[in-house]
Amino acid sequence: MSVSGLCQICESNAAEESCERCGALVCERHYDGEHAMCVSCVAEIARGDPGDRGGRDDDRSRRDPDVPGEYQF
Repeated sequence: MSVSGLCQICESNAAEESCERCGALVCERHYDGEHAMCVSCVAEIARGDPGDRGGRDDDRSRRDPDVPGEYQF
């Protein structure tokens, strides 16, 4: 999806994608193409938070320095 503006997570990179779960505009670094979601939503699903789209836990647990508690892929 073609979008314009700044990433709503880091607020410094150009947004290139839109999260299918929450609609946030995010840069490539903060978008998980496998799940078509932003890293914030993927992290919520991994924790089992409400709004779960049936995601799964996995071993990708590197932290994103821009957003506390988020996953970096």
